[in-house]
Amino acid sequence: MPLLETSVTGIRLRNPLMNASGILGSRPEHVERLAQAGVSAFVSKSITPEPREGHPTPIIVELPGDALLNSVGLANPGPGVIPGLVETAHRLGIPAIISVAGTTPEDFLKVASIAEEAGADAVELNLSCPHAKGYGLEIGMDPEAVRRVVRTVSSSLRIPVWAKLGVVDRLIEVAGKALEAGAGALVLINTVRAMAIDVYARKPVLGHGVGGLSGRPLHPLAVRAVYEVYREYGAEIVGVGGVFDWRSAAELILAGARALQLGTALVLRGERVVKEILEGLDRYLAETGSTRLAEMVGAAVR
Repeated sequence: MPLLETSVTGIRLRNPLMNASGILGSRPEHVERLAQAGVSAFVSKSITPEPREGHPTPIIVELPGDALLNSVGLANPGPGVIPGLVETAHRLGIPAIISVAGTTPEDFLKVASIAEEAGADAVELNLSCPHAKGYGLEIGMDPEAVRRVVRTVSSSLRIPVWAKLGVVDRLIEVAGKALEAGAGALVLINTVRAMAIDVYARKPVLGHGVGGLSGRPLHPLAVRAVYEVYREYGAEIVGVGGVFDWRSAAELILAGARALQLGTALVLRGERVVKEILEGLDRYLAETGSTRLAEMVGAAVR
């Protein structure tokens, strides 16, 4: 589908779809499944300097309305898996984006450097995980903390740095600090802090209590975030949040996203959703007389 070709930070993508970090992102066989499904790039689970076990079970629950609530707690096998993930992605002909998490700028740099050495095409800095104490959103809410992390990594690496941001009150300011510090692209948005309570057990459903909400309910928040950040900066943006079909994909692209990540849709509908969305976008381009995807990026803002 040549009409759907796009690029982010100079990385050429044969279509706009990739997986979201945390979805099929920690084993070579996951890369193989995603490549077979038709994604244009592979995004790893967020990797920390040391392996993490994460939060106590249950760590995920399905909610009504095509939504999930998860509290994985950044569980991951550590940096040792990075070379195998990158090698598998490249063997299958798709770029490898390594997601990185930490509590200090030095943590991020340590893992990002390993990713670059392994041949990763870009690193995605997780500055927005809503349910891991000391990680993610606790950094991403502070514009200066975001600037320090992004600057530390981007000034030391040759490969592109993407900053994944969440829904925060000062999103425009935070996004600006990330771009100013050297982020080549912004990934918007992450899951939103939320909770579910078992009315019979009279306690939170998740073992950790608070988790991150994903899926269709997140979509309007993602559209708003992408739209406002693109309108302010014209930045390269990867849109994430509630993409389940071609229409929700097109919304984020029209708001300013050059590429998209799928999370909950892959979990609830399986890998076939990739082909369904791409076929729908291809039809949409033909129906609207567009000759290529790039014509759609930010069209609702202009």
